Amino acid sequence: MLLACVLGLNSADSATVGAVATELERSLHVGNIQIGLLVTVSTGVGALAALPVGVLVDRTNRTRLLWVSILIWSAAMVVNGASTSFVMLLISRLALGAVVATAGPAVASLTGDMFPAAERGRVYGYILAGELVGTGTGYLVSGNVAAALSWRYSFWVLAVPGLILAVAIRRLLPEPQRGGHGQLFPAATGTRTATTGVSAAPDAAGHADRSAPTAGSDDDLVEREVQEQGIPTRAGLVLRADPARLSLWQATSFVLRVRTNVVLIISSALGYFFLTGLQTFAVVFLRARFGLGQSLASTLLVLLGAGSLLGVLIAGRIADRLIRHRCLTGRVLVGAICFLLTAALLLPALLTTSLLIAALLIFLAAAALGGSNPPIDAARLDIMPAALRGRAEAIRTALRAAFTASAPLVFGYVSTQLGGQRSALGEPTGSVQVRATGLDRTFLIMLTALAAAGLIMLLAQRTYPADVATALASEPDR
Repeated sequence: MLLACVLGLNSADSATVGAVATELERSLHVGNIQIGLLVTVSTGVGALAALPVGVLVDRTNRTRLLWVSILIWSAAMVVNGASTSFVMLLISRLALGAVVATAGPAVASLTGDMFPAAERGRVYGYILAGELVGTGTGYLVSGNVAAALSWRYSFWVLAVPGLILAVAIRRLLPEPQRGGHGQLFPAATGTRTATTGVSAAPDAAGHADRSAPTAGSDDDLVEREVQEQGIPTRAGLVLRADPARLSLWQATSFVLRVRTNVVLIISSALGYFFLTGLQTFAVVFLRARFGLGQSLASTLLVLLGAGSLLGVLIAGRIADRLIRHRCLTGRVLVGAICFLLTAALLLPALLTTSLLIAALLIFLAAAALGGSNPPIDAARLDIMPAALRGRAEAIRTALRAAFTASAPLVFGYVSTQLGGQRSALGEPTGSVQVRATGLDRTFLIMLTALAAAGLIMLLAQRTYPADVATALASEPDR
């Protein structure tokens, strides 16, 4: 629940910018390019900070990193709402990169240590549901608050749950043992408690035995499949040294030599590139294309986005079920199919002039796009030793964010060119119909990113089994 809320905060911020984009354009006299830049700067800072934060995630208390970064995020939201100019708003959004940099690595590392491998697709579905709820909250609450009061209150409103979440994480979220496979060390007792409801017996040094799976758990299902299918490790990639002691350079070198990981990074970056651009300009597109008001457009987008919630809750379970039926590559297969299905559904949705047909297709596409994330995120944990997951996720976050940070700016620039808005920065031109046409064409062009993500993901089926075997062999206790 708390991990889901962390991702929800980050997505709520990006959605808020999109939800109040029209009000920002009118109040600050800017255009699509500047709106895109607001999201780009916070994402870009997150990309730069991700690598050093990843080292901290693997070597320090992760829950402390989370609640401190969320406090910084909340303070930045207050300053966002108080901005008196576009430049001030742009500068104040730099601090929002704290959550962008911390959320991904910390959540991934904690998830890998709190939950068994065979359940991670389903668990990630629940966690990513929080990200989608955050997006919906950003659109619905911020959009309606902006319509009723001002865009400033849209940012201020989000600062309150940030403060509450920081306090909740500090008091309620324990720090799990690294590589504990679902085991926790409550700070007060030092005794480990299994999240599956079964305790592990500690040894003489006070550490529970991690070599045996928890009773009644299918924690070793993935490992058992690797062994029964006789999958060999990848030559030269089995770590002999303790992964926790690798330098950032050594960790980066290892992470980028894992072929499946490189494929997942590229596919994920392409998928998030499209999603980030879509989130930023979806409300603007709906208002201009179908003549909707601010509140109606925001509410409709939340209803359509509910499809993503359905997707994340179902796709992870399907991927886990495939593994239980001895399809070890089920997670990457489900992720690839979801990307391709999203592109196929959005193509007619962007071409139709019927709001009803477009809404139905967008709902189904949102379910497919949301469904791509849980199996992919679970697969990334499968191919990394536990002590490297924070840095591996940080490296992925940095590379992905460096690419996706440009999405709002690229979408905004292309839409202005295709829609006839060729004036200088800060002075939008063209009617709302012309602007809708520009976004129309931009979304159609960018669909190629989703199709490419799915096709590239299919390549991971060939490398994933060996990389899972290699990660298991690299654990210090094996």
